[in-house]
Amino acid sequence: MTNSLPESMTAIAIREPGGPDVLVPEIRPLPQPRAGEILVRVAAAGINRPDVLQRQGAYPPPPGASDIPGLEIAGEVIAMGPDASRFKLGDKICALVPGGGYAEYCVVHETNALPVPDGLSLTEAAGIPETFFTVWTNVFERGALKAGETLLVHGGTSGIGTTAIMLAKALGAKVIVTAGSDQKCAMCLKIGADIAINYRTTDFVAATKTATEGCGADVILDMVGGDYIARNYDAAARDGRIVQIAFQGGAKAEIDFRPLMMKRLTHTGSTLRPRSAVEKAAIADQLALHVWPLLQRGECRPIIHAVFPLAEAAKAHALMESGQHTGKIILSV
Repeated sequence: MTNSLPESMTAIAIREPGGPDVLVPEIRPLPQPRAGEILVRVAAAGINRPDVLQRQGAYPPPPGASDIPGLEIAGEVIAMGPDASRFKLGDKICALVPGGGYAEYCVVHETNALPVPDGLSLTEAAGIPETFFTVWTNVFERGALKAGETLLVHGGTSGIGTTAIMLAKALGAKVIVTAGSDQKCAMCLKIGADIAINYRTTDFVAATKTATEGCGADVILDMVGGDYIARNYDAAARDGRIVQIAFQGGAKAEIDFRPLMMKRLTHTGSTLRPRSAVEKAAIADQLALHVWPLLQRGECRPIIHAVFPLAEAAKAHALMESGQHTGKIILSV
């Protein structure tokens, strides 16, 4: 540990389950890094949908994680726990954390942190970890998307959606997205999507089949669930892979499973937050190998919609719940 660190910090606590107004600044003890961990002076933290669910009381932090919300940070390494050797004091990093991000200081296992890519600010870097870890493990590992294949992404203007568009295009895939307005569709096309479907006015199943000459999408990234599950089966190509990462439209559905057999589909899914530091480290290693070079060369970069001061976390959550954003919402600490 280094000297001259404060004993306390400001963090955003959840006063009780409820709306955005339950997020309140609070003085907390400075967290202490344990073996293999680093202490980071947080410059910026990303807002993500799981934070909203946690605030509502629907997604408790995993055992041992901080009750402070926030799953991704960027900042400066200011202290190291025993056996931490991957970074040195003063290094600028971004990291995936199981909680604790909405604060002036945060601890993270050093294997779940990566250097801030050249040319990116700490604010931009704070928008990388949660979405890039999620997209990589789900689209490219579980979904096994390859160059030349077609990816269908629901929620194209979300942080996950914009990241999926950029990564899939950079790695040679065709990208179809759904979004809730013509304006959002235009933004997806600007980012690099090949086809954008306004799901409020157009049947995405028919549009996907038209765009693929009747074949369907090879990989579908879905955060909606509900009645989208059956429609995804219809929109998928033979040997297609559907990857579930959330159920914003409901976790239950009545499904005719015959297409699963007839098309030889794979329907899989995953969560990120409850995974161990070791599992997340394996994803970080793959990102360092395959994605960090793209970020370093400027071939893709996080899209930041809005930045709020830490004390205005409630306003940031209200914006996320409104659905009026394109890309990431960031807290500046």
